[in-house]
Amino acid sequence: MNAPNPGPLVSIRGLRKSYGSTQVLHDIDLDIDRGEVVVLLGPSGSGKSTLCRCVNRLETTDAGTITVDGKQLPEEGRELARLRADVGMVFQSFNLFAHRTVLRNVTLGPVKARGVPKAEAEAEAETLLDRVGLAEHKDKLPAQLSGGQQQRVAIARALAMKPKLLLFDEPTSALDPEMVHEVLDVMAGLAQEGMTMLVVTHEMGFARKAADRVIFMDSGRIGEQGTPAEFFGNTRSERARDFLAKVLQH
Repeated sequence: MNAPNPGPLVSIRGLRKSYGSTQVLHDIDLDIDRGEVVVLLGPSGSGKSTLCRCVNRLETTDAGTITVDGKQLPEEGRELARLRADVGMVFQSFNLFAHRTVLRNVTLGPVKARGVPKAEAEAEAETLLDRVGLAEHKDKLPAQLSGGQQQRVAIARALAMKPKLLLFDEPTSALDPEMVHEVLDVMAGLAQEGMTMLVVTHEMGFARKAADRVIFMDSGRIGEQGTPAEFFGNTRSERARDFLAKVLQH
């Protein structure tokens, strides 16, 4: 086995991103340690989702470097696909294959991208579906599931690739309120098990409970960061205080 690279799992330096003439990320520097859960908070348009999506090159960047486990993220091609396999992503809109069963959705990546034998992939998928509370739904199509169930399938699908890092881009924002907790409970369990996670969310309870570090983004920059106790208990900037006052009222 290869020895793990020393240092942070993710290292971002000088990251910039623009859409046309609008710069949405300004020279972002960020390290994420192995086993660390980092939650990105901030108002809409602050650059949270863009930063998250840059980490596996779903968004191209204008400048800066991103390394994952000591390897710089390639621009494109087979090397990028290989590195992406180590970085799981859970989207707000689930992105499941509508005409494939739950089990097939979870096994497709390991079989196609990792070359895992089908029987082995199915056994692992059933274990993961049991872990997210959906073992009895393995033969259903996504449309037969609730939104919360579909998102839990999406998490199982990401885990099936045995990623080093999981990215969550507002994973509960498309869900009805009563379904939010079932997804957050799965995510909190992963955090307790030591999964390295970068999470964009508006769920303050999850940030308080599961995050090792909270980062507040403002206008494409890291405004402030700290432990949940530091951030929620002693917010330094007026912008962050204003943001918290608005979101904690609801």
